[in-house]
Amino acid sequence: MAVEEEGLRIFQSVKIKIGEAKNIPPYPGPNRMRDCYCTVNLDQEEVFRTKIVEKSLCPFYGEDFYCEIPRSFRHLSFYIFDRDVFRRDSSIGKVAVKKEDLQKYHGKDTWFQLQPVSADSEVQGKVHLELRLSEVITDSGVINHKLATRVLECQGLPIVNGQCDPYAAVSLLGPSRSEAKKTKVKRKTNNPQFEEVFYFEVTRPLSYTKRQFDVEEEDVDKLALRVDLWNASNLKFGDEFLGGVRVPLRVLGQAGVHDAWYFLQPRENGGKSVKVEELGSLRLNIIYTEDHVFPSERYTPLRDLLLHSANVEPVSASAAHILGEVCREKQEAAIPLVRLFLHYGKIVPFISAIAHAEVNRTQDPNTIFRGNSLTSKCIDETMKLAGMHYLQVTLKPIIDEICTEHKPCEIDPVKLKESENLETNKENLHQYVDRIFSVIVTSGVRCPTVMCDIFFSLRESAATRFQVDQGRYTAVSFIFLRFFAPAILSPNLFQLRPHHPDPATSRTLTLISKTIQTLGSLAKSKSANFKESYMAAFYDYFNEQKYADAVKNFLDLISTSGKWDQKSIETPIMLKEGFMIKRAQGRNRFGMKLQEEMFRLTNHEFTYHKTKGEGALCSIPIENILAVERLEEESFKMKNMFQVIQPERALYIQANNCVEARDWIDILTKVSQCNRKRLSTYHPSAYLNGHWLCCKHSADTAPGCTPCTGGLPANIQLDVDGDRETERIYSLFSTYMTKLIKMQEACGSKSVYDGPELEEYSSFVIDDPQETYKTLKQIISVQTLEQQHTKYNTDKFKKNKSGSQEHPIGDKSFQCYIRQQSECSTYSI
Repeated sequence: MAVEEEGLRIFQSVKIKIGEAKNIPPYPGPNRMRDCYCTVNLDQEEVFRTKIVEKSLCPFYGEDFYCEIPRSFRHLSFYIFDRDVFRRDSSIGKVAVKKEDLQKYHGKDTWFQLQPVSADSEVQGKVHLELRLSEVITDSGVINHKLATRVLECQGLPIVNGQCDPYAAVSLLGPSRSEAKKTKVKRKTNNPQFEEVFYFEVTRPLSYTKRQFDVEEEDVDKLALRVDLWNASNLKFGDEFLGGVRVPLRVLGQAGVHDAWYFLQPRENGGKSVKVEELGSLRLNIIYTEDHVFPSERYTPLRDLLLHSANVEPVSASAAHILGEVCREKQEAAIPLVRLFLHYGKIVPFISAIAHAEVNRTQDPNTIFRGNSLTSKCIDETMKLAGMHYLQVTLKPIIDEICTEHKPCEIDPVKLKESENLETNKENLHQYVDRIFSVIVTSGVRCPTVMCDIFFSLRESAATRFQVDQGRYTAVSFIFLRFFAPAILSPNLFQLRPHHPDPATSRTLTLISKTIQTLGSLAKSKSANFKESYMAAFYDYFNEQKYADAVKNFLDLISTSGKWDQKSIETPIMLKEGFMIKRAQGRNRFGMKLQEEMFRLTNHEFTYHKTKGEGALCSIPIENILAVERLEEESFKMKNMFQVIQPERALYIQANNCVEARDWIDILTKVSQCNRKRLSTYHPSAYLNGHWLCCKHSADTAPGCTPCTGGLPANIQLDVDGDRETERIYSLFSTYMTKLIKMQEACGSKSVYDGPELEEYSSFVIDDPQETYKTLKQIISVQTLEQQHTKYNTDKFKKNKSGSQEHPIGDKSFQCYIRQQSECSTYSI
């Protein structure tokens, strides 16, 4: 979710690797061990929680977390908790990183000392105050000053133990003063509107001198106002402190008026005195990104230059390829490039072009796409994006089973436990590998079309280059090495599991992953692929030719451009089944009959049955499915409905929940999206009582009124913002500007110097110096975005002031920004 700001969209995201904690203080009991977990918090809001690591004072988590941040925040915090079965879990320590300090730790493995956790220091939110000083002349002629303090509202207060019933305590601080007043309690809100005014008597000489008064005057400038926010609690421990602010009255100045927002601050000296080193430390890797995205038209020159990359001859002279050359890590360039090309439907020609160039530079067919090239990284990222749902339906059920069963599978005799039997463990592992191998090689029909089209192109390039049968398989067999094996090894990184598996299960998955990777490699001497003798011995189970044949059939299927004839697969493959509610065919909303049926989808047909195992009541051939779309709720006043559109009519179905509905729509769309007569438009509502509810057409054969959503999987369309990815690419070009200039120099050197290549230019791939130079000149000349960023920063510097609702007093990140704008000038692209 982006924050809109004067035509600019601001996206914040954070990627965190939670490594391990060490030297956690022991539990004060005979056991001494702790069951610890770690939470990730935006201020006081928990957004992620790791698994619990039991009985350890140095827990290893090894978990990754990514999220888009939908709001402003002050601290990114990490808390280590000790689970308590009988009472509330106790906090051991925390790491709180200020937003303005996140860049210091960007992408670095860092050990942070755990700090003590105190209720007085756990604050968030802001308060809006208005102070006004007015004169009052008493009967004796003394000029007194009355301070009117108006507490207007608070925003973003923390929710304590599931509730927030806040009130404000207002006091005037000064010599011999102890005045304190309270607002009313606002129930069940963390954004309370108080709108209460409190008056304090103060005496202040303005243009008078003290000699004119008989009484000792009080210097207002030495007074301060204190506003504390509290949560009204019914617990015996009393009300909880939510944060406070101290406002010196000198801010009133000559005008005597002050109106500002303040960030709430911790209570001074509120924490207990604890030695920091006694709490242990936590290893983290934090990558915080903030993208400032302008309106789409601002990106047109750079976007057009990038999207034209597939058509540039040679492709090494294209803007996209040049980005891969100048970035420190190929992954840096691959992520935004793949997302951009996916968004605009040009990923297949782009990867085909850079892959064809790489194949032509490769000498050994067995090493195709095995290195960390731009091509391999782009293929990896495409598979991860386009294949996420594919992994869910293929691997997730068996991975879940492995993680819950905890069957012993250790086959290394050195690591075998006394209570375990080696042969039993081998059999357990053999069964798991067999099942996973089977679900993979029978899943070809579910492989996303965009992946199939890429594999088809890679296979064609390899066959042309090497003219050998082996090349056409090695060009696509990396799907085992770079897609299935990593997903099995780290299921949490592919959203197959919520957390990193426990050590024993992780070991099982490692052994399975190694075996599956080797099975997919089609190497002639597979036992030689293993360094460990026990793995080579275990692999004897899989030396039968049927495994190699199954891999080849699978690779043939997924590299046939996604346009195979479903009937050419002799054996029907069951893709999905489950009970759903079918609306009986008819044209009236009322009097309709709803029936629960068992629905089954194979690669041949979509059927429904009265019960599981009975014959089909109705069969729809896959080639007759013209579209699969959601049905608007207004049609039958029912949620989670979708429609399977056929040539003669539509079948209306209600799934049990929104997730199931999405799953059925996705897989039905996948198996039918290559049908020749597939529709481009559809009716999002039903045809009832003589007309379509959506467009009001009376003819039941009227063409659809809404574009179909088929094509790339919906999750890709939803997740990718083309302008945001273009902005990220621009930022990379800006970051590596010195390398772009050096690459220009390399082009000039290659054009005029025909001798040995200079060492400082040897890292660049430059096939055509003139074309590459031309593209580099275009990249460097794209100055519009830099001007827009400079103008935005200048305007923000001029318009925003400290104390506004957007930048309350105490906003250190804004103060840091103001300081940077005052002292630094930004490098211009």
